[in-house]
Amino acid sequence: MGTPRTPKGRTKALAERLAEEYPEALCELNHSNPFELLTATVLSAQTTDARVNMVTPALFARYPDAYALAGAAPGELEEIVRSAGFFQSKARNLIAMAQALVERFGGEVPTALEDLVTLAGVGRKTANVVRSVAFDLPGLPVDTHVGRLVRRWELTAEADPVKVEAALCALLPSQEWGRFSLRTILHGRRVCEAKKPRCGECSLEDLCPSSLLPRRNR
Repeated sequence: MGTPRTPKGRTKALAERLAEEYPEALCELNHSNPFELLTATVLSAQTTDARVNMVTPALFARYPDAYALAGAAPGELEEIVRSAGFFQSKARNLIAMAQALVERFGGEVPTALEDLVTLAGVGRKTANVVRSVAFDLPGLPVDTHVGRLVRRWELTAEADPVKVEAALCALLPSQEWGRFSLRTILHGRRVCEAKKPRCGECSLEDLCPSSLLPRRNR
């Protein structure tokens, strides 16, 4: 199969192939409700999901909801999240985020992106994770894997995550945004690595303009 000539055609083909490869489109942050997902995603900045998943069992046991986290002692919270890195700033953000949930949203996680991004430690990526994963609402999180892969796939040349998000949203139906992002992240972690993409093992290789394999094999 040849590479579709347009970003629109390539996006459709890639989305279909990714759905075959990763049908469940899993978020790898362990959580059982929107509050836990929001907290875990704030904590995941500049660290791995695996590391966050090592921290959150004790975190959620000690602070099971926004009310508990809003009243956390900073020093105690810092010790719990220390291994996730940047623990002082993350602890501050988590407490401020929880306090805002209590004061402005009755302790519940809001669904609107414009509300989510007002919370401490929450940018568009985190807000879109919460919207798409916790609430099954339109949202396309752009992390480093998504940005890297969609440039390799020549869906956009943009580097700014907000511009990448806008470009991808224009290429996909809104109901596919979150799943496309999750599947792209999984593919970036498992196959299309930053330094050594494993093109010979890639189920998307024939669709990828950046494949390292000889063109005659594509």
